[in-house]
Amino acid sequence: MSQNIAILCSGGDVSGMNPALKHFVEASFKQGLTPYFIYDGYEGLIDNNIEKATYADVAGIITKGGTTIGSARSDRFLEKKYRKIAKKNLDKHKIEMLIVLGGDGSFRGLDIFYKEHGVKFCGIPSTIDNDIHGTEYSLGVDTALNMIRTAIDAIRDTAASFKRAFVIETMGRDCGYLALVSHITSGSELCLIPEVPYNLELYVDEFKKQLMHGRRYFLTIIAEGIKQDAQEIADWFEKEIGIETRTIVLGHIQRGGNPSSHDRLMAYKFIHYAIDALMSGKEESIVCYDKTGFNLKSIDYVTGHKKELDPELLQCLS
Repeated sequence: MSQNIAILCSGGDVSGMNPALKHFVEASFKQGLTPYFIYDGYEGLIDNNIEKATYADVAGIITKGGTTIGSARSDRFLEKKYRKIAKKNLDKHKIEMLIVLGGDGSFRGLDIFYKEHGVKFCGIPSTIDNDIHGTEYSLGVDTALNMIRTAIDAIRDTAASFKRAFVIETMGRDCGYLALVSHITSGSELCLIPEVPYNLELYVDEFKKQLMHGRRYFLTIIAEGIKQDAQEIADWFEKEIGIETRTIVLGHIQRGGNPSSHDRLMAYKFIHYAIDALMSGKEESIVCYDKTGFNLKSIDYVTGHKKELDPELLQCLS
């Protein structure tokens, strides 16, 4: 008798979720499993918005950003009574295994769900913030970095043409990964992230000297979690450095876009490790990726620590 397995997306969408859904359906059928989609995250789990998945459901979606089955943040899932309803809905469909694409908050909810009801699960880190402890890479990060790179390259053209400074804000909440990597790969002049204290006064003399020697523009990349917003940094540039400045908040374009080849490949690998983990008897795990490759870690380990940025990357800010 075929076992039933379901997948859902929770929290912010990322490019890479649709390739993961495609591989989930294909890999499930190869393993003799019956795949189910849970639409709109934990909200759909509570509302019994659960349907069998077919090849037709995933045809052509590998090129699309976002998620065709929807995602959501669910306040109801924080309440025990709604988690009981969610478990009953899984039982109605005889779903014995669950894969969740999401971030830290999604995994915390999943941990409680498992401890209360014993639902076997495997989580796949899926957040452009890349702020999940235990994994160096989360699904969607590469596409987000490519979107940011494209935007910065375009902004540089205008900055140079008009002799301006630009302050570019990336997403990341309290994690500066996107800003830091974008700074290194774009060659920007200044990067400010929550993990590293900064003093703008230290840059005044150097930046003024660069202007005197012919510099036409400055690019500054900031993470949204720093103590000042983009406009405050722009005001500092105009007042202290003496250069006309504009702000760009990249916002949600970072979460969309055609999934990169790397994210498509990582989606394939994440899914296969997740299904293999469940089929081998693992009841609660998160698929992580680090210098040793793919590995399974406990949800307590993943959610119980704060993500730290690579010290080698942080050296560029010193």
